[in-house]
Amino acid sequence: MSKNLVIVESPAKGKTIEKFLGPDFKVLASFGHVRALPSKQGSVDIEKDFEPKYHVLPESKKHLDAIKDALKGADRLLLATDPDREGEAISWHLLAALGLDKKSPGIKIQRVEFHEITKEAILHAVQNPRDIALDLVNAQQARSILDYLVGFNLSPFLWKKIRYGLSAGRVQSVALRLVCEREKEILAFNEQEYWTVAARLGVSAGQEFKAGLVDVGGKKLGKFDIPGEEVATALKAALQSGGYTVAKITKTEKKRNPSPPFTTSTLQQEASRKLGFSAKKTMSTAQKLYEGIDIGGEEGTVGLITYMRTDSVNLSTLALKDAHDVISVAYGKEYALAKPRIFKTKSKNAQEAHEAIRPTYIAKTPLELKKFLTPDLYKLYELIWKRTVACQMSEALLDQTSVDIAVALSVPPAAGPFAGSAKAAMRAAGTVIRFPGFMKLYIEGLDDQDEEKEGLLPIMTEGAALKLHEVIPEQHFTQPPPRYTEATLVKTLEEYGIGRPSTFASIMNTLVERKYTRLDKKRFFPEDVGMVVSDLLTAHFQKYVDYNFTAGLEEELDQVSRGEKEWKPLLKEFWEPFITLLKQKDGEVNKADLTTEATDEICPECSKPLVVKLGKRGKFIACSGFQEGCKYTRNVDQDGEIIEPVVSEEKCEKCGELMLIKDGRFGKYLACSGYPACKNIQPLVKPLNTGVVCPECKEGQLIEKKSRFGKLFYSCNQYPKCKFALWDLPVESPCPKCGFPLLVKKVYKRKGEFLKCPKEGCDYNTSE
Repeated sequence: MSKNLVIVESPAKGKTIEKFLGPDFKVLASFGHVRALPSKQGSVDIEKDFEPKYHVLPESKKHLDAIKDALKGADRLLLATDPDREGEAISWHLLAALGLDKKSPGIKIQRVEFHEITKEAILHAVQNPRDIALDLVNAQQARSILDYLVGFNLSPFLWKKIRYGLSAGRVQSVALRLVCEREKEILAFNEQEYWTVAARLGVSAGQEFKAGLVDVGGKKLGKFDIPGEEVATALKAALQSGGYTVAKITKTEKKRNPSPPFTTSTLQQEASRKLGFSAKKTMSTAQKLYEGIDIGGEEGTVGLITYMRTDSVNLSTLALKDAHDVISVAYGKEYALAKPRIFKTKSKNAQEAHEAIRPTYIAKTPLELKKFLTPDLYKLYELIWKRTVACQMSEALLDQTSVDIAVALSVPPAAGPFAGSAKAAMRAAGTVIRFPGFMKLYIEGLDDQDEEKEGLLPIMTEGAALKLHEVIPEQHFTQPPPRYTEATLVKTLEEYGIGRPSTFASIMNTLVERKYTRLDKKRFFPEDVGMVVSDLLTAHFQKYVDYNFTAGLEEELDQVSRGEKEWKPLLKEFWEPFITLLKQKDGEVNKADLTTEATDEICPECSKPLVVKLGKRGKFIACSGFQEGCKYTRNVDQDGEIIEPVVSEEKCEKCGELMLIKDGRFGKYLACSGYPACKNIQPLVKPLNTGVVCPECKEGQLIEKKSRFGKLFYSCNQYPKCKFALWDLPVESPCPKCGFPLLVKKVYKRKGEFLKCPKEGCDYNTSE
């Protein structure tokens, strides 16, 4: 029996850690949380000073039993859950579920903390244990209870006032407000036309460049000073006959420093920009890199990156040395720093000071590890490796050149305010990378635009004449603010100080899963129900979806984690005004005011007024006489415009009328245009008929269908009369072993494609 029992959260890293520690240590996993607040009313006793009523999770009972068995005969219990507030709380809950505490006889209980799964880090953690940090536990308890109090009181309010099944969250609702307010800005935006004028100029053959018009008649051009095509065309005519001379050349040296190493939020942003990963995918991929990958040889399975939930931009002394050595060898000493570059965090309410996300072995290049990694693991590891190494490379030196060009011209009257001007000025700018520094390895991605492009200007001298090749007037329109991507939403939440590294992915996932928003071309669009929920919360619970209030609450939770504030008084300060307001709004807010809008239209069937209603699939127009029996409805889009059904080329098999393509709760389908006289409906995509006769009823044929979870299966088209079904593609070929009238086609990566008999008890298959 092992003398030392180590508990980690995930079994994936358990074997690796056990190998590092040796035979006197046994490592088991808690498989994440073991206790939680039950998802039901009454899980927090408010009258008893917000006492939480934790329950052991059903799926955790077998893991707790395994830990209890392993504790028999153990002298020491080492709690090695993740190094954050949540991990600290899991260790505390684990002891409570096991009925242990610091004073338990016969066993020594200690907390160990490591930020990377390497032998050195694990051994150092075991040699330097500590007690559970109760301040961190209390901060996590306060967060969980706050989220519970909001969710289990505000969500039922939404059920009563909008519809059943909706949810509200302390941070989720603030994120939804951001998305909805951005959509309102876009809808309210009025585009404005403006023009620019540029010229393609040349010094000599093959040495052309582009310059923009910046001044006419001594007046500096503003964005809207060329308002339309008439003025732009007049300026073009004047510039085509002008003389061009280099007036002034200005050269400046610019230095550019690299971005800091990754935090959780910056990793999510950059993986979204450069790799197209969702926040959820980024975190699950990073988790695998952290927990360990088998890289063969003596090392076997090792963690390739440090802990991926962090606000810190610090790097350890060892990591800084390794990065310096890698840079010196791979790029030369001129790219390595004489003194390490130190970064400071810019995020509000930065959590416990860990290291930034970095490779555990910087000397192991992405190419060296590529054969051990899946494509996604490789892409993310390469991104982390490049960012870490680049942050310790020398600064880039850029030569920025600005050329002012004097133009002698005569502006015609059609140019409006510029008429009669005898001179103009144009400007060209170019940047030359004199020394790439860190840019040789890595440049940070940019939001909503392409990577920065560096221009190059030909050599010119002041006073030199230039040749005009072409004048280019261009029409532009002002653009509304862009919709949020996952990267920009994470960035905005972080700038406000809302949420925590571990919560960003789940917040965005919840918005989509609850159908409050949808992701279309990687941008968040609010759904009708999301807009209604956000409007309700903003109008009636403005304080609780206020950005500064939510950020302030995060700061108070941080004060709890630092031992500067008590957690139960914090809960009381939040709860009393919140529940008072909720009770007040329960009597004031009317469901019809939220879910029904009046229109100027009259129902074509009963002449009562039509209204816009909110249904399960968004807004639609319905008759206000619904209660009296009028069933008239029609679909509308988010702007209230009527959605006309698309007419298909297919004819109804019952009445011969054309079929319409409509949207239903399970997607698009075909419906007869002769409704209500003909109520025939058909699936839009006809199921595949395999042509294989059903072996059970011998009357029907097996057709392709989808289960409620989207998985394909094959069943008899005589259902429900015949209920024969198969998961695998049927092949009309009798089994040579048992004579069953068909086989099925199976495909495995290892065995490839083969045929198998589906009859129970028959083991015939062609792969053997």
